[in-house]
Amino acid sequence: MDVLLYSLAAMAVLAGGLGAASARVVQQFERGVVFRMGRVQPDARGPGFTKIIPVVDRLRKVNMQVVTMPVPAQDGITRDNVTVRVDAVLYYRVVDPIRAVVEVQDYAFAIAQVAQTSLRSIIGKSELDELLSNREHLNQGLEVMLDSPAAPWGIDIDRVEIKDVTLPETMKRSMSRQAEAERERRSRVITADGELQASKRLADAARTMAGTPAALQLRLLQTMVEVAAEKNSTLVLPFPVEMLRYFEAIASGTPDSAGPEVEGRDSP
Repeated sequence: MDVLLYSLAAMAVLAGGLGAASARVVQQFERGVVFRMGRVQPDARGPGFTKIIPVVDRLRKVNMQVVTMPVPAQDGITRDNVTVRVDAVLYYRVVDPIRAVVEVQDYAFAIAQVAQTSLRSIIGKSELDELLSNREHLNQGLEVMLDSPAAPWGIDIDRVEIKDVTLPETMKRSMSRQAEAERERRSRVITADGELQASKRLADAARTMAGTPAALQLRLLQTMVEVAAEKNSTLVLPFPVEMLRYFEAIASGTPDSAGPEVEGRDSP
């Protein structure tokens, strides 16, 4: 009787151990790939509670979330022979867990290596101006280059973005001088255009004033008023020599030298 009880207890413990060994829990963001005697089962296990055959089956969980992978900075030479250092960030996720486990040994490491190689390749195919101003096009090119090897592995490349482009200090100084020279050129062109327009306006004004001599005198008086308003300048106006001689003759009381009109008044 005791032997039977011991046997039943041992069987219960064995059954409980086997049950615990066969129980698995798959998270919502995971999928379970089952290998039975070394052969992969065609259907991946979904989230929740699942069972496997102890010793016979082996369950491997695959994360289905979007993975953010920083791509280390890569040194390269652009197509126009400029040394740059470029880093990027990659977003990908597993869409086929069975292929991700079976087709490649370590899909995360493989994707990282492909991303670094593709980044160096895109640097060599691009010019410096494209790296600095046309990143959207380069991001699309990187995504296409990564999709080619990643698709057979059951991995979808969600997004690739170039983060930063580091230039040598000598190149930064050269670009700064180039930008300064460009701004100086634009400034001179704008100044020359302004002088050209002003000269045309002045020529039109001169032609208009030439037909009305009084307008020239009015302009002169207006200029005198504008200059006198500051009260910090000395205004010198030129007079004809004949007018000065006339004033001098009146002041000295010698009407004979005042001209023909004065002589006419004194003659009987």
